[in-house]
Amino acid sequence: MGLFDQQEADHLEAAKPLAARMRPRSLDEFAGQSHFLGPGGLLRRMLDADRLTSLVFYGPPGCGKTSLAELIATHTKSAYRTLNAAATGVKELRAELDAARDRLAAGGTRTVLFVDELHRFNKAQQDVLLPDVENGVVRLVAATTANPFFALVSALVSRSQVFEFQPLSGDEVVGLLRRALVDRERGLGETGVSATDEALAFLAEVSDGDARRALNALEIGAHSVEPGSTLELADAEQSIQRKAVQYDRDGDTHYDVASAFIKSMRGSDPDAAVYWLARMLEAGEDPRFVARRIVIAASEDVGNADPRALDVAVNAARAVETIGLPEGRIALAQAVTYLACAPKSNAAYVAIDRAVDDVRNKAVVPVPRHLKDAHYAGAEQLGHGAGYQYAHDGEDGWVEQDYLGVDRVYYEPTDRGHEAEQRRRLDELRGRRGAGED
Repeated sequence: MGLFDQQEADHLEAAKPLAARMRPRSLDEFAGQSHFLGPGGLLRRMLDADRLTSLVFYGPPGCGKTSLAELIATHTKSAYRTLNAAATGVKELRAELDAARDRLAAGGTRTVLFVDELHRFNKAQQDVLLPDVENGVVRLVAATTANPFFALVSALVSRSQVFEFQPLSGDEVVGLLRRALVDRERGLGETGVSATDEALAFLAEVSDGDARRALNALEIGAHSVEPGSTLELADAEQSIQRKAVQYDRDGDTHYDVASAFIKSMRGSDPDAAVYWLARMLEAGEDPRFVARRIVIAASEDVGNADPRALDVAVNAARAVETIGLPEGRIALAQAVTYLACAPKSNAAYVAIDRAVDDVRNKAVVPVPRHLKDAHYAGAEQLGHGAGYQYAHDGEDGWVEQDYLGVDRVYYEPTDRGHEAEQRRRLDELRGRRGAGED
């Protein structure tokens, strides 16, 4: 490399943000993902044994997917090529695959082909990769924020090992920040700036495990204070924007957070339920979607253990339609905390599913003759309604009468909340009817 080439390279390197400059140079420097990259982890064992297959890295931004792909190429002494699926067509993809094939045939050099945002390739583009992935011409390392089992073609997933990346922990992010502060070659060591524990903890917390975001905020903070001074909490707070809540309304996060929300209400944890409610609303989730889930939970998970829960849920949904956000969040929170604290029963839910299963899979039960409609001319001639007893004529509003024609029990109330009274009443009536319980 000539003098001017070196100067150009130095200028390009200096222009990189801190997060790019601080990319790990070895596997030992890589932070996080110890569940598959730590000692004994699957990917570490694959690398140590040189038995690397194609890989799919799945996880949120800023947790090291791109950095690890580069490290794998270095570790395996492979050529490294990178494509972004959002900006790559079939022609460019085929050109990279042809070059990888020539590289392997001519010199035996393997190629790690890193494809960022692989989920943005359509099916035809993904299919182009299959032959060369299967034949080992390239070691594909694909990064995606979308669930690969939904976003990628099954043939490609089956030929790859999927690794789910987790956001970095607070301690891991703080460790990266401390390393950047003292690194004089790539980091901020030349500035002489230090940082308080509170400032670093704040950056780690607000970055949500995104190392890129935390490092770039640290760089802003370090250059906004005097060289050799200390970055305080107030400085850190001014160096990073209000965090954007990671949430994809059409992807995994939408379903995962909604699932946690519903299960928290079902599990009687109002604190967790309100947190997941806030997470959805802050991320821009449609409040009507949230309201619908609350109404469903009122019947599915609370049911007759507290019949008022459905009234509360429906009224909250109406309130949201009437007043919208932000005030609608209060009505939603009221309903969520009510449902979370209410006694629980899924007996009504189980009952309808049992009945539906019988309707679908068993012989249809005919309507007993005495229950058939008798309000038309000719019904008496057919015997419809003959022998029917009006329940309100009974001393306590009940008469002994068969309403189904077969002995089946679908609804079995629990002994929780209002259902305990229903259970007592049903046990008494079923005993009087002499049907017993199946």
